[in-house]
Amino acid sequence: MKEVEILVQVFDEKDVALGKLKKFNFQGIKRTFDIYFCDPVRKKFLPKEDGSFKEVFRIRSKNNKKFITHKINHFDTTGKWIYSDEEEVEVSDFDSARKIVEHLGFKPLVEIENKKHVFLSENYEIVFEDVKDLGLFLEVERLSVSNNENIVEVKKEIREFINSLGLNVKEKHLGKPELMLRKMRK
Repeated sequence: MKEVEILVQVFDEKDVALGKLKKFNFQGIKRTFDIYFCDPVRKKFLPKEDGSFKEVFRIRSKNNKKFITHKINHFDTTGKWIYSDEEEVEVSDFDSARKIVEHLGFKPLVEIENKKHVFLSENYEIVFEDVKDLGLFLEVERLSVSNNENIVEVKKEIREFINSLGLNVKEKHLGKPELMLRKMRK
């Protein structure tokens, strides 16, 4: 699946931001807990010097469901993230999945706790996120992206949508695990 989204940090108060999103179809609140792993042997799973990842391996607990996810990140020539190819499968036992992953040599790198308010519009999933130890974010993902679409144009369309919301935001060209890793390194 091709994942094309934009992550922005939100500088408005939480209630103000949520108020501006209430016009969309509210899907509920989801709590997620993610563990991102690195592999000391396979460099593609190690963060680069700037904290970005070429490939990501994660275990996620979202409400009562658990998932294992592998992402391959694609960057432009300046190093900005463009999109990810993502494969995800549900597993029944978070702790057993973690033990298996660690037995395969992967090491926990960063953990992300997140409270997500999920909204849908006709073309987008809009997720307002309160991320423990990082702050407030908005992630907007285009619901359907065909393989022949121009990703630059799709991202431009997402930016225009975000700008139309009237929120005080700043685009982030890294994901939350990279932002958390940078914070931990300071």
